[in-house]
Amino acid sequence: MLKFCCNGFQCSLPPLVRSILPYSTDAAHSMVEYLVKSLGFSSEEAISTSTKVSRLKSEKNADSLIEFLNQHGLDNNQIKNFISSVPSSLNSNVDKTLKPKIRVFQDLGLSGTDLVDFIASNPYITERGLDSHILPSVDFLKLILGTDANVIKAIKRANWLLSGSTPKRMRENVASLQKYGLSHERIQKLILLNPRFLHYTTSRIEESLITVEEMLGIPPESTIFIYAVQMTASFSREALKLKYEIFKSCGWSELDVRAMARKLPSILGLSESTIRSRVNFFMKELGYEAGYIASRPTLLMFSMDKRVLPRNAVLLFLKERELKTRNPSLYTVLHLTESQFLNRFVLPYKDVFPQLREAYISNKMDLLVEGAI
Repeated sequence: MLKFCCNGFQCSLPPLVRSILPYSTDAAHSMVEYLVKSLGFSSEEAISTSTKVSRLKSEKNADSLIEFLNQHGLDNNQIKNFISSVPSSLNSNVDKTLKPKIRVFQDLGLSGTDLVDFIASNPYITERGLDSHILPSVDFLKLILGTDANVIKAIKRANWLLSGSTPKRMRENVASLQKYGLSHERIQKLILLNPRFLHYTTSRIEESLITVEEMLGIPPESTIFIYAVQMTASFSREALKLKYEIFKSCGWSELDVRAMARKLPSILGLSESTIRSRVNFFMKELGYEAGYIASRPTLLMFSMDKRVLPRNAVLLFLKERELKTRNPSLYTVLHLTESQFLNRFVLPYKDVFPQLREAYISNKMDLLVEGAI
């Protein structure tokens, strides 16, 4: 245990710590000592954490918190992160604050590793009121999402649904969607697609609804409408126009871009660098025409490094050796599951070309095609 001094007695803190806290109080020393002794914080970590709270009021409360987190399966690193995020939790009464809140989520059905992950990623739950924030949010989510399982699904993806301003904002946003004519079932699906949607401002949501209908030309009754709404809500109309210009600079007309967005709204979420690098590969290296990609926008959604390049390299390898009597399109091959691809294009040749499987699995197809392995 570290022993801290005052009034001129020798201090056992490391020199670095003494230099950082030359005038620190006994309360600060006590907090630092506790964090180092009980949780294995480094001196620097303990000092940084201690600056976020005035003092350690009671080691009994702190011990109870650590015991509670331990009992629920959090490991030492998770507990350290929990306390580093909200040091004031060390001063909370676990029986009156944390336990009743966690019980709410256990009653919903959250358990096992899901419960561990939820607690570890939600340290701020200690600061949120049970009656003012958590219960109203959970009750409203139940009303909208219908089942406890759906509520769990939403809060696992977006834990800030339990934040202070959310109950009021959620009601306003759902009311706005209802006013626009979306059915309860479609609102439910929209929220499960993207729980973040409930946290946007109402004006942002209303702008997204209008943008999808007017700018993208997707009517509210279309099955794709809610997918487009949850995507476009993440950026402004001006940002959407800029995205249009990026696609147009790659060779598409505005009608082409609208057609792609209607088929696959998620393409609007791609970054400029991603769009350009993928377009460059398909159009310049493979020679695909803009119209071909416009009618198959999913081509732009696959990971280049993990799927497009290695699978294309396998096809080239087989084609050069005339091992396939039929040459399927890359578009078709990219839509196969990993097991389907292996079973059709890699494993049948494991005896003749064992290096093919090894190169594909290790993602070194470029070396294989170049003859380096």
